[in-house]
Amino acid sequence: MPRVSEAHLAARRQQIVDAAVRCFVRNGFHQTSMQDVIKEADLSVGAFYRYFKSKNELIMAITNAKIGEVTGILDNLLALDPMPPLPVFLDEVIGQVETTLTAGQTVVIAVQVWGEATFDDEIAAVVRDVYSRIRERMVRAAERAKAAGQLPPEADAFGVGAAIFGLVQGYILQRILIGEIDRQTYVDGVHALISRP
Repeated sequence: MPRVSEAHLAARRQQIVDAAVRCFVRNGFHQTSMQDVIKEADLSVGAFYRYFKSKNELIMAITNAKIGEVTGILDNLLALDPMPPLPVFLDEVIGQVETTLTAGQTVVIAVQVWGEATFDDEIAAVVRDVYSRIRERMVRAAERAKAAGQLPPEADAFGVGAAIFGLVQGYILQRILIGEIDRQTYVDGVHALISRP
């Protein structure tokens, strides 16, 4: 029997992840069964379980992929010299959130993952790891902003980075749970809040 190429394996895995995203966005984690995902992916049970053994594995694969998109944006911003001011930095990150919201609502899964992490130790460990990586990049941005004179000399870069991270999460929650907030209004509000007199 011929060996299946790595490209084929990766494409099949992505097919499953995409199907799971559609199911989770449509019905949530708890209302989606593995059978629902298998049907959505148009695969046999055997083919499906070759790639993923559980719903948690799917959730973690989706989480890592989506966080990878965000960390890529942060890394690009951190590579700029000079780095944009913090409000612009925040605007770029929120822009990625907006792109995800308008392209199939996949950021809705982030909120579901946060909920799962409160009682599932396996998912909580993944969430801690991936969100720590995002927060670490936010702290690096704050350190650079401080060095550039955008923040007071006594500012705690870790605290500022954690607050920026919280602002992104806050935007996600408001957009998903309440609506009626747009990116520009939010970023302008943050800018007014942190502007030095």
